[in-house]
Amino acid sequence: MCQTNVVIEQDGKEELLFENVTALEVIDSGLTVTTLFEGRQELPGVAIRRIDFDGGKVFLYKTG
Repeated sequence: MCQTNVVIEQDGKEELLFENVTALEVIDSGLTVTTLFEGRQELPGVAIRRIDFDGGKVFLYKTG
């Protein structure tokens, strides 16, 4: 099984938000992230900037 990490980029820095992410869903208000151990959480006001499949990271940014 291959999980990924979710980070948010702000002011040129990365902040780790979630590890072991198993699902990511785009919703009207932002994103829903599901992790292996923490379950499902909604992240309003964020969007995907890029995905690094090799590095196992999803980079987010604040939309507003």
